[in-house]
Amino acid sequence: MKKMMCVVVLFFTSMCVFSQIKARIIGIKDGDTVVALLADKTQETLRLAEVDCPEKKQPFGNNAKQFTSSKVFGKEVIFYRVTKDRYRRTIAKIFYDNNKYLSAEIIKSGYGWWYFKASKDLQLQEYEMLARKKKRGLWADKNAMSPWDFRKMKKEQSKAAKLKGENFYLSN
Repeated sequence: MKKMMCVVVLFFTSMCVFSQIKARIIGIKDGDTVVALLADKTQETLRLAEVDCPEKKQPFGNNAKQFTSSKVFGKEVIFYRVTKDRYRRTIAKIFYDNNKYLSAEIIKSGYGWWYFKASKDLQLQEYEMLARKKKRGLWADKNAMSPWDFRKMKKEQSKAAKLKGENFYLSN
């Protein structure tokens, strides 16, 4: 009986987590974050699942934002909530134009990295490898830096600047 109850609970939980939602994309924050207007007129910020685009201040950051905008801004989409991130944004899989998966299209076009830390979809890895090989998008830059390395570098620079400032006051 316990086993059957667990199966039923898991079934309904998965239905809630992966239920499809229709929305209109009304804002593009960056290459991998959009704002959706839901049927009840509420807005929800959606962080794309399985892809990480360059940061705004990174080379190709604006290109990634423009690419995402060209695909979904003002359009009706279907999305599935996957989880929430530490910033309380919804991580979502977004589909547009007859079931095109937005994260895959970004990766194929070279405007984002396959986010392997949160994805096991090896097809996305293949798309990234092909984009690299064909030097699409950001892969035209032989020194392309992943967003996670860029964020880490910025954090370290910020710490170093803060320490330098503290040392200035200590030495005077």
